[in-house]
Amino acid sequence: MAEPRSKSSWFHTASHSYSVQRLVMRILTYAVLIVGAAVSFFPFVWLVRSSVMEMWQIFITPPEWIPNPWAWHNYPMAMTTVPFARYFLNTLQIVLGVSVGTMLTSTLAAFSFSRLRWKFRDLVFTILLTTMMLPYAVTLIPTFILWSRLGLVNTYAPLIAPSWFGVPFFIFLCRQFFMGIPYELDEAAYVDGASPFFVYWRIILPLAKPALIVVGIFSFMNVWNDLLGPVIYLSNPNKFTVALGLAQFQGMYTAQWHLLMAASTVVLLPVIVVFFIAQKYFIQGIALTGLKG
Repeated sequence: MAEPRSKSSWFHTASHSYSVQRLVMRILTYAVLIVGAAVSFFPFVWLVRSSVMEMWQIFITPPEWIPNPWAWHNYPMAMTTVPFARYFLNTLQIVLGVSVGTMLTSTLAAFSFSRLRWKFRDLVFTILLTTMMLPYAVTLIPTFILWSRLGLVNTYAPLIAPSWFGVPFFIFLCRQFFMGIPYELDEAAYVDGASPFFVYWRIILPLAKPALIVVGIFSFMNVWNDLLGPVIYLSNPNKFTVALGLAQFQGMYTAQWHLLMAASTVVLLPVIVVFFIAQKYFIQGIALTGLKG
């Protein structure tokens, strides 16, 4: 008769089986991630590849992945056909105004909702969250009429001013982050005679750099990629943004695809650079905003 297997042998077999399962799951996970990354990266490859091709090369069948010849002249031609230097400066003005306004007012509101105690605080916060459910198209016409009556259409005011009254999504984001900061820090400061604004400015904000960077990146990307707002409120070509500049390469019946791809690549570069510079804090801020609430 065969001798029964010892406990140590059984444990070794089970441990080996578990290790194999973990290895298989890890391989499958990496395989799925690689496939997903390749699918997500494909449009960017197509964009860069098309930016150095002539118009007739972009849509030939079967597609050519390596340009022959390389049309590097698309870049200077795209930047000079449309005054992108001016559009970059115009967009940076809006980015600066929106980013500063958003970070200041949203963090102030978030501080009030997370660190101060006042009557109906939770009710007001709930009402604030419900405004996030309103589609932008619902408030588009009333908002345009308001700015038109104020005589501020064809200025940057409709694009910048709303951010100085708080953005509900960023208020929620900052509130969640602030709630993860120990409240004992506030109490210690209040015991020493500090005011709520002192606590906000000297204690909370220095500890909330990841959240501020997340808000700044989102604000920058929203303004940089915004086409609808400038289309509605701006009619003077000297005030156009980069998104409107890209739209000028497309007409009703034709489109300069090679120049559009080259200009799109240049416009995309600042977004990529900003993300990679602040990537560490961006991921940290997103991860910590859901710890409490």
